[in-house]
Amino acid sequence: MAESYRSQVAEKGFSRRPERGAPVEKAKDARGTLHRLLHYFKAEMPSVLLMTIVSGIGVVAAVLAPSYQSKAIDQIVAGSFGSVNPYLVIMAVLYVIYGFSLLLQGYLSTRLSQKVAQRIRADLFAHMIHLPVPYFDRTSHGDLMSRMTNDADQISTVISTSTSSIFSGVLMLAGTLVMMFICSVPLALLSSCTVIGTILLTAFLSHYMAKYYLLRQNLLGELSGKTEEYISNSQTIAAFQLEDDLDAQFIKTADDLTAACITADNISGSMGPCMNVLNNIGFLIVAVAGAWLAIKGQITVGIISAFIVYSKQFSRPITELSELIGQVQTAIAGAERIFAVLDQQVENTEGEAVTDIQGHVEFRHVNFSYLPGKQVISDFSLDVPAGSKIALVGATGSGKTTIINLLLRFYPIDSGEILLDGRDIRKLNLYDLRRTIGIVLQDTSLFTDTIRNNLTYADSSADDARIKQAAAFANADTMITALKDGYDTVIDASGGSLSQGQRQLLAIARTRLSDPEILILDEATSSVDTRTEMRIQNAMISLMENRTSFVIAHRLSTIRNVDQIVVMRDGRIVEKGSHEQLLAAKKEYWKLYETQFSGMNT
Repeated sequence: MAESYRSQVAEKGFSRRPERGAPVEKAKDARGTLHRLLHYFKAEMPSVLLMTIVSGIGVVAAVLAPSYQSKAIDQIVAGSFGSVNPYLVIMAVLYVIYGFSLLLQGYLSTRLSQKVAQRIRADLFAHMIHLPVPYFDRTSHGDLMSRMTNDADQISTVISTSTSSIFSGVLMLAGTLVMMFICSVPLALLSSCTVIGTILLTAFLSHYMAKYYLLRQNLLGELSGKTEEYISNSQTIAAFQLEDDLDAQFIKTADDLTAACITADNISGSMGPCMNVLNNIGFLIVAVAGAWLAIKGQITVGIISAFIVYSKQFSRPITELSELIGQVQTAIAGAERIFAVLDQQVENTEGEAVTDIQGHVEFRHVNFSYLPGKQVISDFSLDVPAGSKIALVGATGSGKTTIINLLLRFYPIDSGEILLDGRDIRKLNLYDLRRTIGIVLQDTSLFTDTIRNNLTYADSSADDARIKQAAAFANADTMITALKDGYDTVIDASGGSLSQGQRQLLAIARTRLSDPEILILDEATSSVDTRTEMRIQNAMISLMENRTSFVIAHRLSTIRNVDQIVVMRDGRIVEKGSHEQLLAAKKEYWKLYETQFSGMNT
């Protein structure tokens, strides 16, 4: 059995990825993604304006300093040493101003990056929690976590390291170019020629970088997804001894990620050396042409000196901006993955208000399929009068849980109707609909918080008296008060500090606090002790009083007293009636009953 399961894992894996050598996906709309990303800067416009002003002041100081250097050198050449000092003082002040502006830009860019990243995360989380259940069925949870953390962090890092460079770099280019033309038009035109080569080289390399940075972010998300899946399935992995097989899968994905990172970083790293070659060629041209113009008497030595400084000032931001292309591509790749989630359609919660609920539920010829062409619910019709208790019975995969999911509108039905008090639930306000339904499942969902807060998720307005009353109703009060901190005991999301039975008692108390008109109950798990099982069963019986109740039945001995038992097979109702009627008919229910009890007798 283990070998069979291992072969399936080896063949399919927990998640799939493109094979190495497959075409590398490129950003679908880099310009549109960048435009959307820039929208997040609008909310931080005061910081953006302040950074622009600070950058502008720094650039003005930086581009003026070489002009005073030129004047000082010309005075020295002319032998007027006494008039040099004022120029030196002005230069020192200008460079101090420039240095202070760089410090302030660093502070502002860090603050701006964190604010933008916080808004992106907030928007992503707020959107994600309103996405429909099917989206989470088809999307790796680890990949979603990677988008929330890794991709958002990547954007934050790029903004922090790049924003000030981009702001000051663009202004420095403009200011330096103006001063270069003021100093010497011929030399300025020669220096500008290197810009063309820089632009062409940057465009060529960035074209290849974009797809590898997107591939890197996708593989990073896939790696996070695998990690999350392996941790969640740790017991299954250990039971079937799949450690070596899954380790090999993980290493292969990690190797692909490493290869993508190396390729992307190599392309990005080649920017600097290429820019240095172009810049050195530019310096050589300026030096030779400047010397020739000086010999002709068209410019002074001071102007040549200033122009060399301007050439460096002009080439430095070009080099920095070209090297930032890789970082910007990373941010765009991460932003595209985040926007892909934000572009998903959220659930439509609008609809008619749900008031004065009686609890009459009716399924009329309902058909449903998770995947097109693979129907799992077929022509399901069932009338459940208000206040009645219905047990859903059937083998695993018969459709019991699916029916409950459809009632909660977790999935849209293909055809037919589900009515609540005669109204189609698709026309009802989604929040109102779900507020009328209470759920107690074997696998209880808890949050890392106090027991008190875990209970009040059902009703945030509940006071201590109501909380304690609900816990006592669920036979959980004694268990809670026995804990060191009582209702203020902090439990983790997995509920590892509580037994499975205790977790289910808390779920019953939470449902009691919400006081729903309709109940969905999963039987007590067979892994709890007999005493805890009795406490759970008694609490469930009390909870079902005067409420429309759906019981997902696993052990037929516990559902004898429900109003109607519905037997399902392959998404259809094959039999329904009371316990006695179905046993007397000796059909599907009788077979299930005999199978369970013959196994117990054996």
